[in-house]
Amino acid sequence: MAALAAVLALALTACGLGSGSAVPLQVGPGTIQPTPGLEGVRITVGSKEYTEQVIMGYILEFTLAAAGADVRDLTGIVGSRSTREAQLSGQVDVAYEFTGNAWINYLGHEKPIPDTREQYEAVRDEDLARNDMVWLEPGPMDDTYALAASPQTVERTGVRTLSDYAALVQRDPAAARTCVDTEFRARQDGFPGMAAAYGFDPGQAQTPILQVGIIYQATADGTECDFGEVFTTDGRIAALNLVLLADDKQFFAHYNPSVTMKREFFDAHPEIAEVTAPVTAALTNEAITELNRQVDVEGRDPSVVARDWMVAQGFVTAD
Repeated sequence: MAALAAVLALALTACGLGSGSAVPLQVGPGTIQPTPGLEGVRITVGSKEYTEQVIMGYILEFTLAAAGADVRDLTGIVGSRSTREAQLSGQVDVAYEFTGNAWINYLGHEKPIPDTREQYEAVRDEDLARNDMVWLEPGPMDDTYALAASPQTVERTGVRTLSDYAALVQRDPAAARTCVDTEFRARQDGFPGMAAAYGFDPGQAQTPILQVGIIYQATADGTECDFGEVFTTDGRIAALNLVLLADDKQFFAHYNPSVTMKREFFDAHPEIAEVTAPVTAALTNEAITELNRQVDVEGRDPSVVARDWMVAQGFVTAD
C-alpha cells in the first residue's frame, strides 16, 4: 500500500496538481448567503475529468464561493483513483463522489447494495471508519452504468435486456461488439462484474477500447460498435436516440452524489454541510442530464452551464 501511495503521489505530481487555480467565473450571493464560518477560508474543490463531474465540481465551487470561501479550482483530474488520492493526501479538500463507486472501487466490495439509502449509509460508515472520510447527505440523481444500442441494432438482434445481451455474446460474439473505455473494461462494477453476474466469459466478447465521449456516436452509428458503455444521465442518450438495455438482474450499483471530505476538514468547517445541502438535493437525474446535454451536445462551456443553472435555481447571482 505504501508503494501504491508513492506511485499515485508521483502520478499526481506528473499531472501538475498543485494548489489549484481561481474559479473561472465570479458569483454573488443568492439564497446561499455569506457564512461566517466559511468567509475567507481557502477550499480546494476537485473533480474527475468527464463532463458530469466537471459540471458538479463547478457547482460545488460556486456554492462555496457564494458562502464567502476562497475557492481554488482543481476540476478535471484524470481518473477516479487519482481524484481519490488527491483527497486522501489533502490536495483536494472537497469533491462530489458517488456512493456506488466508493463501495466497489475504494472499499473493495464486489456486490452493490440494492437499496440506495442503505448503500449510502454503508459507504458513509465504512469510509469514515477506514479512511476518515466524511460523506454528507446524498442527492437524488443516480448516474449508473448501462449498455446502450441504436434502435436498428435492437431491432436486428432482439437484445433489450442484459440477459439478452449475454445470450448474444455466447451465441454470436461478432454480433455483440461492445465499445468500452479502459476503466469500465477493468472495474468490478463494470464489464467483468457484469459478465460474472450475467453468466458469460468477458474474454469471449469483442470490446474495442474507445474514449467515453466517442462511444456514444460510434454506438449510434453502429459501425464500430453494436453496443456501447454509457452513463444513464448523459444527455447524448436522448440526443442520439440510443436505447438503454434493461439491467434485469440489477447488477449495476447506485451512484448517488455526496459531498465528501476528510474528517479533520469537516470538523474545522461543519458549515459546509448546511451550505451545500439544498444544492445537492436539487441534483436530480433530469437536472444533471440537461446540464450534460448542454455541454456534450450544444458545446457550451461547463463552468457557464453550471453557473447558469445555479442562477436559475436562485442559489447564486451572476456577478
